[in-house]
Amino acid sequence: MEKAKETGVDKIKNKIAVMSGKGGVGKSTVAVNLANALAESGYSVGLLDVDIHGPSVPAMLGLEDGELTAVDNKMVPVERGNLKVLSIAFLLKNPDDAVIWRGPRKMGVIKQFLEETIWGELDYLIIDLPPGTGDEPLSICQLIKDLFGAVIVSTPQKVALLDVRKAVSFCHTLKLRVLGLVENMSGFTCPRCGLVTNIFPAGQCRKAAAAMGVPFLGAIPMDPDLAAAGDNGSSFLKEFPQKDYMQNITAAVTAGNDKELHHNHKKNKDQEEKKSNLTKEKNMRIAIPLTDGKLALHFGHCEQFALIEANEQTREITDEKIITAPAHQPGLLPGWLAEKNIEVVITGGMGQRAVNMFTQNNIKVITGAPAGSPREIVTAYLQDKLQTEDNRCDH
Repeated sequence: MEKAKETGVDKIKNKIAVMSGKGGVGKSTVAVNLANALAESGYSVGLLDVDIHGPSVPAMLGLEDGELTAVDNKMVPVERGNLKVLSIAFLLKNPDDAVIWRGPRKMGVIKQFLEETIWGELDYLIIDLPPGTGDEPLSICQLIKDLFGAVIVSTPQKVALLDVRKAVSFCHTLKLRVLGLVENMSGFTCPRCGLVTNIFPAGQCRKAAAAMGVPFLGAIPMDPDLAAAGDNGSSFLKEFPQKDYMQNITAAVTAGNDKELHHNHKKNKDQEEKKSNLTKEKNMRIAIPLTDGKLALHFGHCEQFALIEANEQTREITDEKIITAPAHQPGLLPGWLAEKNIEVVITGGMGQRAVNMFTQNNIKVITGAPAGSPREIVTAYLQDKLQTEDNRCDH
């Protein structure tokens, strides 16, 4: 039995808020599927529903009959697999009851959810916030001093994007990192042929994200299968693994996360074996972005990567392979390369924001390298003979 000393969120490594500037944009759908995706990837995850007046998380997970238990007068979340869930809905005698509370009382129950709940040790806590920038989002930001960041959900219409700017401004004011913007209801997926047809103007959230200087995490179409999964409480990811838009968004969210978490907590035997072998060989790993087989002068335009291993002591190349770069999304590559144990990236040019993200992932960046073959460039680097010029893409 868990003990009360494990209460609070101090042992949760990453706390992520999912918010929106406007209601009805599918924020809870994103929060639930993000939590499911993380849990099904092997992480230990908590999902906190802070929408006091309109809690929907239990229904979307098929947990309407879930009951909270207590240990030493502390709440124990409802569990489904390695996902822990807490919502005001579990405390209502009748699901139709309205919660008619003012700000101070709402902050009090949110504080209880955070401080008087046995969360235990978790990799992630996903916090589903109500729309807007009122009491609940403010309470979370005040009570959790080490929030990892916020995912902001919107639909492509102009009226929704107006409120997105307010949500981004809220995050900036409270010095909360914006992990990125998700465009929900981005087209309609035909249930017969699978063709996606745009209903709202396409790409508006991507443009808004670029204008506000925040990452764009991906787009989710109006998919009848996704809606049905939320209605019947099943896992969309398990039932439709071929529809990868939620996996892509999850990968983008975790890409900026700390390197150690990916190496030590993801339940992936191949990843652990690769890390173990790397430690034994005492090799360093260097990544070179490529275009037409040569170093890409502009990092963001690369088509492939050369991953080169070199012995740290002899300074000789021991292995080399070429892999295809993932579909470009802001903030994705630093975490993606960190998962591959890359320690150095050599490129012709890279924007300062990207350089900072690589630094956060403990990856050294060398810019201004000349065009050439990956082996030539790495050999020169290993021999301390690499001649670099000015960064060709400092924006």
